[in-house]
Amino acid sequence: MLLPLFAAAVALATPAGAQTTAPPLRAVVDLTIDETAKRALERNLDIAVERLNPQTFDLSLAALEANYRPTFTSTTGYRDANQFTTSQTAGADILNTVTFTANTGLAQNFKWGGGSAAVAFNNNRIENSNRFATRNPTLNAGLTATLVQPLLRGFRIDSSRATLRVTRLNQQISETQLAATITNTLATVRNAYWDLVYAVQAVQVAQRSFELATRLVQDNRTRVEVGTMAPIDVVQAEAEAATRRQTLVQAQAARRTADLALKRLIVSGTDDEIWRAELNPVDRPSFTTVAVDVDAAVRRALAERTDVAQAKRQLEINDTNVKLLRDQTLPALDLTASYGLAGIGGTQFVRSGLGGDVTQIVESGYWSALRTLRGVDAPTWNLSVALSYPIGTSSSDANLARARVQVRQAQAQIKSLELQIATEVTNIALTLQSNAERVQAARAARELAEKRLEAENSKFEVGMSTNYFVVQAQRDLADAQNTELRALLDYNKSVVDFDRVQQTSLSRANITLVSGGGGTATTTTRTTGTTGQGGF
Repeated sequence: MLLPLFAAAVALATPAGAQTTAPPLRAVVDLTIDETAKRALERNLDIAVERLNPQTFDLSLAALEANYRPTFTSTTGYRDANQFTTSQTAGADILNTVTFTANTGLAQNFKWGGGSAAVAFNNNRIENSNRFATRNPTLNAGLTATLVQPLLRGFRIDSSRATLRVTRLNQQISETQLAATITNTLATVRNAYWDLVYAVQAVQVAQRSFELATRLVQDNRTRVEVGTMAPIDVVQAEAEAATRRQTLVQAQAARRTADLALKRLIVSGTDDEIWRAELNPVDRPSFTTVAVDVDAAVRRALAERTDVAQAKRQLEINDTNVKLLRDQTLPALDLTASYGLAGIGGTQFVRSGLGGDVTQIVESGYWSALRTLRGVDAPTWNLSVALSYPIGTSSSDANLARARVQVRQAQAQIKSLELQIATEVTNIALTLQSNAERVQAARAARELAEKRLEAENSKFEVGMSTNYFVVQAQRDLADAQNTELRALLDYNKSVVDFDRVQQTSLSRANITLVSGGGGTATTTTRTTGTTGQGGF
């Protein structure tokens, strides 16, 4: 409605013969504040980057968990050895031994207790040139189970388990940081949306003000033509119209800047469909005074704030380091227990005596070795305890003392952070209340400015007022409208900031952080409806 008037006024102000080129038309995209927030969740690059961090910790945890999965081993080998002998009982001047091995095993580390267990099944076939051998070839089968268990150092915690716990805590921190990024981004997006709304309405105010000034110029020219006004009054009105045109141009530039600032937050790149479009914010700020319970807001913020959660997770990391370092000061007392079975087979030579002639040959194979193994004919037990302890003060003692200081420091930082949060919430609550009072005062001032302009126009029509007072009343009305608009926008931005400092932006927008199949933090949202509509 006002654009044709503005275009006509600009055309009148353009020198004769000058040619202007119209800027290319851009697509206009209507957006509500909830639609804008949804686009930010889907396309904001800062959120996209932060969303990947929990996935990296998923992979790190998978690598650490692999240390506690069973490990299968298998070894197959062949060896042909010739060696000089130094004993007549060696049975040959040069002893030739051919060995074939086929071994398998299974080993696993345990989280609880920090121990490890292994089972080995070893097999070999040995054939040699010893003419006094009682078995040739010899087939051996052995089954051994071994358990290693730390009793002091490494029982409750060790470096592997500490790293696993710290990585889990860091993953929780990354998910908390994602929530913080989403919360802060949503607050920034909503504030940028209101800034764009303010810029759009500031353009409308400037257009109305320019229209009033242009109309006054036309009226004054008419009065000069009929001889009821001096030409100098036309010059004064034209100067005021030129000033308001400059204000309009500045308001339009501010609108483009606000448009670009909002796009930066809701596009995924310059190839996004709305990057080259013009945004049209369709919601308008509402004003409803609400009672602010500062004490409840502080309690809610202390319970919900992501920075408090991060600080507490960091304290848990420091506690884990203290536990590990305290464990390192203990003596190393390790228990090793093993139990083994052996079986033997192969062609057996029965001799009449030591070095005598062979009187009988008993044929047997690998299955004979397995039967003797199962018969538990040759078991082997082993039980040992190893103790190790450094004498004097070790580096672990100094590291433990430093870690305890860091824990106390982290506890003090949490207290300081809680006080900072309480101060921040209180300040923003006071700002919210102050902005509510500003809106009421600015609204009353704007209504009075409208009445004053109406009165000045009426007096001017009958010659009881001057050009100066009309121009001043128009200027005061434009200032009052901008002041009310700014107060209203500041109030709505204060509401956004009040939600942000309490960390209630996600719940207010019905946004929930969930873990995907791979532990990836994602977001889901349900549109809540637009903010209260209403013109200014």
